[in-house]
Amino acid sequence: MKKAVITVIGEDKIGIMYGVASVLAEHDINILDVNQTIMHDIFTMIMIVDLDKAPLSFEDVQEKLENKGKEIGVSIRMQHEGIFNAMSEL
Repeated sequence: MKKAVITVIGEDKIGIMYGVASVLAEHDINILDVNQTIMHDIFTMIMIVDLDKAPLSFEDVQEKLENKGKEIGVSIRMQHEGIFNAMSEL
């Protein structure tokens, strides 16, 4: 399984989860786990996703998510799970 970690941060507004999930669904990317919260009107979300069936490269998915983030006014970042885990251990 090719896993990635997606983080989303921005001002809370309607449609953030839908915007991210719609990009993922459009490209056959399964959401394995999600945690989201709102802290003082700031929306934060972290997702673990499975890229095994995605027809696009990791970089193309990353670009589509970043573009969706610009469109809806949030920061969306995606990292390979291994890189994310290595950074967390530092």
